[in-house]
Amino acid sequence: MREDVSSASSSPPPFSLSGFVLVLIQFDVCEELRLDLLQQSVSARTLQQPNMKHSAPAYVRYQRPPVVGPLEPLLLESGERLEGEIKYYDYGVVSVVYQLPFSGDWESLAHLSSRWVWDVDFASRVEPIVRQKLDRVPAAMVKPYSRWLSEDYFIFHVREAAGTPTAAELTAEHSLEIAQVVRGDRMALSPGECAEVLHSQISYYAHDMAVIGWNAAFLYDSSAGAETAIQLLEYANSQLLEFRHYDELLTSILDGVYDSLELKRGMFKRWQLARSATSLHTVLLDVAELTEHADNAIKFLSDMFAARLYKLAAAKVGVPDYKDLVAQKLKTAEELYNYMVDQFNQSRAFFLEVTVVLILLIELVYLFRGRPL
Repeated sequence: MREDVSSASSSPPPFSLSGFVLVLIQFDVCEELRLDLLQQSVSARTLQQPNMKHSAPAYVRYQRPPVVGPLEPLLLESGERLEGEIKYYDYGVVSVVYQLPFSGDWESLAHLSSRWVWDVDFASRVEPIVRQKLDRVPAAMVKPYSRWLSEDYFIFHVREAAGTPTAAELTAEHSLEIAQVVRGDRMALSPGECAEVLHSQISYYAHDMAVIGWNAAFLYDSSAGAETAIQLLEYANSQLLEFRHYDELLTSILDGVYDSLELKRGMFKRWQLARSATSLHTVLLDVAELTEHADNAIKFLSDMFAARLYKLAAAKVGVPDYKDLVAQKLKTAEELYNYMVDQFNQSRAFFLEVTVVLILLIELVYLFRGRPL
């Protein structure tokens, strides 16, 4: 009997948490990716539509589903071996997803979160891998960018917790730890900050939960149930990347227009505004088309929970903020275009008036020269 107690006390305690830790690394590489060429050349397959939590006929559908390809495992200095895959979106974004199985307690999960979020530069490690993949199919990239913008995001997916608590019970007992994991902070957060983090919580069933932060999310769900949330978080971050690109592009264009207007003051120099206005309007149409393309890449058909989850994720990572910036700059560019056209039209009208006056003067000169004094 004593031996049984002794062996039981020496056995390691069971893990209180198990699941996966995922890191999403995304790059904006070009205006458009030719998915047909990529599918043929990089052993990629078309992504299946995500499974919904319920059996009702409601879906989340990609307008053009991304294609998915395999990746070699990524080995970190800590010895962690991450399995991954690469996704190609038709609107020019490449997304890399690495995952690591996790088993441990809340303290070890919080430690892993802080280390991955702040200490590991995943983007610099992954960019050469993505470039090598795309270099094999250069024709697949339409108007490639010289500089790639990047975003990374972390998902801490807990599949099982000791005692199988409900989402409400898990929040009540471990709100401090959940907030710490989402923030990636090494220190315990204040009650007020924890409440702020948990304000971005959403659940569908009693035993699932998603807490969304600006650079990380905590999921408590089965593997099948978490699939939709992971895909929507990935899509929201890809949208953020696209609107960041359009914001930088429009900022550069507007700076160039302002400089052009400074240099082209004067009546005759206004004639050159016609070409600048036409170029600006062409860019405006291109940006409007590209933003609409990215914005409409995914559709929600009657699935209100998925739509709510996406709206929450997009708001937390900053998609609406950048989208508003792009909309404001498009409006400013449109106003500048109208101003430049007006200036050109005024110059043309002035030139025509001067031409008419000169013609009349010439006719009068010839008329009076023909008469004797």
